[in-house]
Amino acid sequence: MPTVHHEIEIGCPPEDIWDAARDVGALHTRLVPGFVTATEMLPDVATPTRRVTFANGAVADEAIVTIDDDRRRLVWTVLGVEHHNGALEIHPSPIGARVTWTADVLPVDFAERISPMMADGLRKMKAHLEAN
Repeated sequence: MPTVHHEIEIGCPPEDIWDAARDVGALHTRLVPGFVTATEMLPDVATPTRRVTFANGAVADEAIVTIDDDRRRLVWTVLGVEHHNGALEIHPSPIGARVTWTADVLPVDFAERISPMMADGLRKMKAHLEAN
C-alpha cells in the first residue's frame, strides 16, 4: 500500500495551527483557503463527515476518524475510494511548528494523483497562516 508523506515548517505556534486544523468544517476559511474552496459538514450521518471542494474542482467526502487534542493529530478517511487514511499532525519546531500530512492509499494511481495536491495544500497552509 502506498504511503504519501509531506511535511513543512510553519512560523506559527503549534496551538494556533491546531486550533484551525481541528475546526474540521472550516478548511476553506481557517486552514487552507486557496487549496480548499468550500467545506460542508454533512447532516444526518453517524460519523462526522465533511464534503470538501478543492480549488482544482475535485470534491471528496471525508469521514472524521480522530481529533486528538493531546497529540494535535487529525485523522480522516476519504469515502468512495478503495482505501484512504489521512493524518495531519502538528509538532513544535524551532521556528514554530512542523506540520506532517501522511496518507495511506489504494489504488496506487490515487497516491500519484494526491501527492502533488498534498504538497500544494501544505504550501498554501503555510502562506495563509504565516500571513495572519
